[in-house]
Amino acid sequence: MSEETNEHEHEHEEELTNQDNLDNQTDAVETITKVTGMYKEWFLDYASYVILERAVPSLEDGLKPVQRRIMHSMKDLDDGRYNKVANIVGHTMQYHPHGDASIADAMVQIGQKELLIDMQGNWGNILTGDRAAASRYIEARLSKFALDVVFNPKTTDWKLSYDGRRKEPIDLPVKFPLLLAQGAEGIAVGLSTKILPHNFIELIDASIKYLKGRSFKIVPDFLTGGIADFTNYNDGKRGGKVRVRAKISQLDKKTLVITEVPFGTTTTSLIDSILKANDKGKIRVKKIEDNTAANVEILVHLPPNVSPDKSIDALYAFTNCETSISPLACTIENNKPVFVGVSEMLKHSTDLTVDLLKRELEIQLNELQEQWHFASLERIFIENRIYRDIEEVETWEGVIEAIDKGLQPHIKHLKRAITEEDIVRLTEIRIKKISKFDIDKAKQHIESLEEKIAVVKDHLANLIEFAIDYFKRLKDTYGKGKERKTEIRIFDDIVATKVVMRNTKLYVNREEGFVGTSLKKDEYVTDCADIDDVIIFRKDGKMMVTKVASKTFVGKDIIHIAVFKKKDKRTVYNFMYKDGAKGASYMKRFNVTSVTRDKEYDLTNGSKGSKVLYFSANPNGEAEVVTINLRAVGSVKKLKWDIDFADLAVKGRAVRGNTITKYSIKSVDFKSAGVSTLKPRKIWFDDTVQRLNVDERGELLGEFRAEDKILIATQKGKIKAVTPDLGMHFEDDMIVLEKWKPSKPISAIYFDGEKQRYYVKRFEIEQTDKEEVFISEHEKSQLEIIATDYRPVAEVIFSKRSLDKIEVNFEDFIAVKGIKAQGNQLTTDKVKQVNLLDSLPFEEPEEPKVEEVEVVEEEEITDEVLLEVPKVEPTIKNSSTNEMISKEEKAKRALLKSIKEKKNTDDDSQITLF
Repeated sequence: MSEETNEHEHEHEEELTNQDNLDNQTDAVETITKVTGMYKEWFLDYASYVILERAVPSLEDGLKPVQRRIMHSMKDLDDGRYNKVANIVGHTMQYHPHGDASIADAMVQIGQKELLIDMQGNWGNILTGDRAAASRYIEARLSKFALDVVFNPKTTDWKLSYDGRRKEPIDLPVKFPLLLAQGAEGIAVGLSTKILPHNFIELIDASIKYLKGRSFKIVPDFLTGGIADFTNYNDGKRGGKVRVRAKISQLDKKTLVITEVPFGTTTTSLIDSILKANDKGKIRVKKIEDNTAANVEILVHLPPNVSPDKSIDALYAFTNCETSISPLACTIENNKPVFVGVSEMLKHSTDLTVDLLKRELEIQLNELQEQWHFASLERIFIENRIYRDIEEVETWEGVIEAIDKGLQPHIKHLKRAITEEDIVRLTEIRIKKISKFDIDKAKQHIESLEEKIAVVKDHLANLIEFAIDYFKRLKDTYGKGKERKTEIRIFDDIVATKVVMRNTKLYVNREEGFVGTSLKKDEYVTDCADIDDVIIFRKDGKMMVTKVASKTFVGKDIIHIAVFKKKDKRTVYNFMYKDGAKGASYMKRFNVTSVTRDKEYDLTNGSKGSKVLYFSANPNGEAEVVTINLRAVGSVKKLKWDIDFADLAVKGRAVRGNTITKYSIKSVDFKSAGVSTLKPRKIWFDDTVQRLNVDERGELLGEFRAEDKILIATQKGKIKAVTPDLGMHFEDDMIVLEKWKPSKPISAIYFDGEKQRYYVKRFEIEQTDKEEVFISEHEKSQLEIIATDYRPVAEVIFSKRSLDKIEVNFEDFIAVKGIKAQGNQLTTDKVKQVNLLDSLPFEEPEEPKVEEVEVVEEEEITDEVLLEVPKVEPTIKNSSTNEMISKEEKAKRALLKSIKEKKNTDDDSQITLF
């Protein structure tokens, strides 16, 4: 790296020097040293050889030279039985001038793609990274697919092998987008390629769409499965990017299970990355079990009090559970490297397949016509007994001439002229065939040839339809078991600072102005991670954000320190300061969403001697009431009054703020806490990525205050009401996700595996933020339906046809009971199906409308205005509710209560309230 850097610096200095010379208008001549000798000849030859003959696949057949030679050798040896790989490798060395190890490795890689080679023995494991057994222990033969689409000597162009003793194919006549199906990766001299594998069935469908003139789009598919985001795939060209994730799910509260690994990783490398992240404190893992066999199964055991949702995100953020792949589609065409997208590759392959099919049909047509021609000559020769004309002829030339003369009267219907080779073939007909010649069979044979010729001509006339049928046949014959394995998703970016484990503690020395993780004798602030930033506010009104370190000086008299969250719009800072030694005092509310690290920001008006009078940091935008106490100076009459921060709008940190007073403030005292001045958040659920969001993606779940919960239920009979978190993960069998209403009952019908009976129950969530099972925990127990409407109705269909179906009104059938209650038995008869019908009408109570808090725009609040602020109305305690209310409010409530009571006792009376 350092040599490369020095080289770039040297080039930069040279550019500056040349520029200076130009500016000075000197006559300096640039010196160019040409590469000559072996550097020119040999290096270029070597680079060309590695690019063309080793590392980069051909665009025509999608194979590198070693792969092509392996396939050709296997075809040479093919007799339908398995061959030792060592034998195939030895045979391939007749064509490939390299060692047996490189050939064996290349063959194992072809085999592990499960397309061209039928394998027997231990060929390694792409999931675990285990190597294949030695080539003398494993066997292989060509797959039926390879025999069908890869070989055809009649359409193959040949060249001499490296020693001139044998012929090898220039390109194999592959009638399938093999390069895209297998993928390719190689590093040459100054060049590399990385073509990702694609799905077998999807490639065929795309080829058919292309032949029909329709648009298509293809994205990779990996044998290892996993989840992938192809948003920035860029058609596989340079600059594209694919994000691949392992498939992770929650087995129970303390265990995660990884069932699929990202492409390019193995279970071994994945576990190593998890252990390394655990050692660095990025995540917390108790134990890892690798139970991988035919399928991946890695159990990640979590320690107590660790969130499984957060751990899943941490695995994606800090381990190989998420990888990024940069494709680079480079292939060889006409002995030159070319960069094309995967769509162009598919089009080229499809066009080549059509061309090969056309050549095969033309060859087949020519062969059929030759068969028809000779069959017709043979019939004429035998039926007209022309063979008798040569009985008296003594010379060979005379024989040829006699047969030619005898054929002439009968050959007007033939398609071409008779050649000497045709006559020679007639002389080779055996006497036995002539003696047993059947005219009817000969006619039938000629007619069948004519039918075949007509079919081939029809295929040639409708070549595109023939090619489409060819691709459909490939799909029907070989497509079974080749369905997509990699799930396509759109990933949300995971912010590392939100999911990292807080593996260290942050301390502060407020007076001396030091913060860090090594100040263990000083004041503890919070748990933090080494990748976190911290925000610091000082008494002089300065603010800064810095990286967590062992010890950092940030300035004396620290009044607030916390872990900084980027783009945090919900944390609101309430701030009062005195402008300079003799200036007025101001107040403002602001949030800090983005800053430059280690830069000091002045939150005051910038006057020398400014100081902070009051400061609070409120995570949910709370606005408290404070009391202002003035100094008894001069003619000031009112020395004390209250100010509510809710009267101020939340603005940028750089504003001056609203004036409090021009007089000197003695102190600012906290009086009472306020409610949040922020609107409840609207939360959506995006089913594509299985995540909650506030960006209006997916289905709106509702508006959520701090105390609101979401209700989640799964098919396994688990249910919980929890505080919504944008980082939450959801189970695949989730069947209910909605805003939770505590008074709304939940209805269910389930089958009890132990008692072999169906039960009906209605219940309410008793404990929030706790997952509970509301059906019996027997392994054969099964949830049939769950309803969250107020008055649901279900339809029960019985297995016996003699029994009529019934409707179950949950409200009438059972009262609301506890979540652990078994419920009432539905029926003793065998049930075939349970369906949820439309619910009965119910007028749902209206939720209080969410309105934005009205805030005062920033303006100059003079002393006179503030002094006219009315005093807070004295409050008293309501004995029935322990609620603090004013006397006026209490009187109003008493009046309304008496009116209501009077109305209930005398319906005919009319009361008018003025």
